[in-house]
Amino acid sequence: MGLKKAQEEQQQAYEAEIRHTKLPRGRQVFGVVDQRVGGTRMKVRCLDNKLRLCRIPGRFKRRLWVREGDTVLVEPWELGGDAKGDVLYKYTRAQYQWLKMKGYLKDVREFEEF
Repeated sequence: MGLKKAQEEQQQAYEAEIRHTKLPRGRQVFGVVDQRVGGTRMKVRCLDNKLRLCRIPGRFKRRLWVREGDTVLVEPWELGGDAKGDVLYKYTRAQYQWLKMKGYLKDVREFEEF
């Protein structure tokens, strides 16, 4: 009986996580971290076929830990939008699978991390 309850709680947590998945708004695009450059900067391959040098803004520095291969939400800068941007959100594995299943990440090739 305890195992069944634990599985139900795990399923509820999974559904709550998917419910809070952020989708791109306005100029925001999906991207995959290609390379960590140092500090809070990284090279991100975005779904609009551009490679951007992105940073983690100060308000997210302590909360957002990003590694190579992670799927992220990027907002290009207004000035130099093709070359630079900010990382706003990092997707978990469950969120990545949900986005892929719903067709938001059709262009993303299979990555080793997922």
